Amino acid sequence: MSAAAGRRYILFGLLIAAVVLIADQASKNWVLYGLGFIECPVCLPVEVTSFFNLTMVWNEGISYGLLPADSAGERYLLIGFSILMALVLTWWLTRADGRWLALGLGLVIGGAVGNVIDRFLYGAVVDFFHLHAFGYSWYVFNVADAAIVLGVGAILIDAVFMGRAPSGSEAKG
Repeated sequence: MSAAAGRRYILFGLLIAAVVLIADQASKNWVLYGLGFIECPVCLPVEVTSFFNLTMVWNEGISYGLLPADSAGERYLLIGFSILMALVLTWWLTRADGRWLALGLGLVIGGAVGNVIDRFLYGAVVDFFHLHAFGYSWYVFNVADAAIVLGVGAILIDAVFMGRAPSGSEAKG
């Protein structure tokens, strides 16, 4: 891979991370301050469609509320871990050798940073998208969460379908 191609993947991944971060924080700002969800600890859902509501949830844990951070120390531990992971993924991005990998890493980095900002500002992650249909209900999530899931999917696509050796490895003959 040429140096120019490597820089292109890094810039692409960082652009994706920035777009995710801006979209995530803008949507959270709109829900909290535009809809007034910041003013109530438990707000009534706002029905958008028959299968989609805006439902305010303060997520103090990691994905889907697992491992709740009940104390300030636990919250700062989650923040530190998230920052460390974002830094590791950014380092990985500097070695990305494909568009799918750069896309996936950018999505995950942007999502992780968006959720870290929430923990700093509010002590919990702001979740509000709620999909439901036919008696089934999905967890309440946000733009950052969706980006992280899509990012992991893009990284898996890169690993499984792109047919390249992992970055830094050498072909064995």
